[in-house]
Amino acid sequence: MSKVALITGASRGIGKQIAITLAKEGFDIAVNYRSENSELQELEREIKSHNVEFIAVKGDVSVFEDTEKIVKEVIDKFGKIDVLVNNAGITKDTLLMRMKKEDFESVIDVNLIGTFNVTKNVIPYMMKARSGRIINISSVVGIAGNAGQTNYAASKAGIIGFTKSLAKEVGSRNILVNAVAPGFIQTDMTAVLKDEVKEKIAESIPLNRMGTVEDVANVVKFLASEESSYITGQVIHIDGGMLM
Repeated sequence: MSKVALITGASRGIGKQIAITLAKEGFDIAVNYRSENSELQELEREIKSHNVEFIAVKGDVSVFEDTEKIVKEVIDKFGKIDVLVNNAGITKDTLLMRMKKEDFESVIDVNLIGTFNVTKNVIPYMMKARSGRIINISSVVGIAGNAGQTNYAASKAGIIGFTKSLAKEVGSRNILVNAVAPGFIQTDMTAVLKDEVKEKIAESIPLNRMGTVEDVANVVKFLASEESSYITGQVIHIDGGMLM
């Protein structure tokens, strides 16, 4: 019987690549999205080309009732969730002195409270199965901070504390909880940067390049596999050595 992975915010970027990578490993894939887009249809075709099952469920992870519905739809289709990847996230960058209260709250709501909402609804099924993997997408910004991102940094730092605490709560049920902390990754968000800015970023990284979505997805693949069976409560940096 195939394993089932639920990836939130997976219609593009890192989440999309994680879904594709796990599909190649034989996982049936469930993705969550907030708004329709052409990339979602492309993702469905790509996933199904690997001879696995696929479901896409609309919902806002910051709304608890939506996450109840998302998880129920996945369970109704597959009967279980073996791997949860909390990937959904947003940014609303600006200096704190200019930041609106709602811009701080909305980033916390999606990135941190969204992680709680989905996990809260998935964990009972994993507890009953006495097995599971929860992989939370944090960021190097949650570790080192970054000017203009107090809201994003707070949300991603919160995810790290959440990850370590939950790992201690559910380890006895063979549920592993880890986080990955990507650095500068080539996505839609970084594509808008000017070339000279990208070059300056690359110069600050020991590997002298920005990361790819595949770099992140491959670490998630490892954490979702049996090879990671003695790793829990950890934060793995995927940053080319930026925060050594």
